[in-house]
Amino acid sequence: MTRKPRIAVVGSLNMDLVISMPRMPRMGESMQGDDIHYISGGKGANQAVGCAKLGANVDMIGAVGNDGFGAQILERMNGFGVGTAAIAVLENVPTGTATILHTEGDNCIVVVPGANGKCTPEQIQAHASMIAGADALIVQLEIPLPAVEAALRIAREAGIPTIINPAPAAALTDEQLGLGDYFTPNETEFEFYCGASASTEEELFGQMHAWKKRFPQQTLIVTRGKHGISCLAGDEIVTVPAPLVSVVDTTGAGDSFNAALCFGLASGWELERTLPLAVKAASHSVTVFGAQDGMPALSDLE
Repeated sequence: MTRKPRIAVVGSLNMDLVISMPRMPRMGESMQGDDIHYISGGKGANQAVGCAKLGANVDMIGAVGNDGFGAQILERMNGFGVGTAAIAVLENVPTGTATILHTEGDNCIVVVPGANGKCTPEQIQAHASMIAGADALIVQLEIPLPAVEAALRIAREAGIPTIINPAPAAALTDEQLGLGDYFTPNETEFEFYCGASASTEEELFGQMHAWKKRFPQQTLIVTRGKHGISCLAGDEIVTVPAPLVSVVDTTGAGDSFNAALCFGLASGWELERTLPLAVKAASHSVTVFGAQDGMPALSDLE
């Protein structure tokens, strides 16, 4: 029997308040929504669930508040088989929330960090053996950067692959950026980090090559929505197109991609095998409402 890969996820846990509406409101406009759903989320939690549903052993490091939302999130994470021993339950701090305005083909999100904002390097260091014993580490930027950096340094010292999913975009030093073996921005985030337009494919590819000169040891993967992904690992940019699907909810597409990427790398797969599977995972996720419910099992993709 093939050994399950072990993955460490350091990141956010939120309760998503998903408001379905016919269109986005204009500035200053009050409008009635169609429905509201309370869904366990956060980029870290979503990616942890995505890895677990694909078949990995997953440990999550993060924080929730000692409140109803926090209890619901922990129950759900345990239900998916995600290890929650390293998730701190904090007093007098609310669980993080994300309010998502969801229309038929798009969404916008407002995040209130809550307990996520209390993650510290000391908390991460307390679970250093969990990170060092993993086959891969994935981080995002919804918790304080010192905590993210601490996790990356532990993994780098242990020699395990690291994925930085720089969402939401936040200022990082070149030293911090260099701690990621894989860097997975979307197009908007990539423009933030390269400080230039990447709105056309010509601009995007030019900026990707410029990035590679800054970080020659790093694999850059730009996620491009319905256009799939573009990856620069060596000298050539490889684009993997996304299959055409009927879009229901785009909320978890990026998280599903990153989870499948991490699963493949932790399994020891080459990028040639991992990237198409990860793109397929992202496309599968948008056909189901709710980020975590849309995360596929490996059998859905093979």
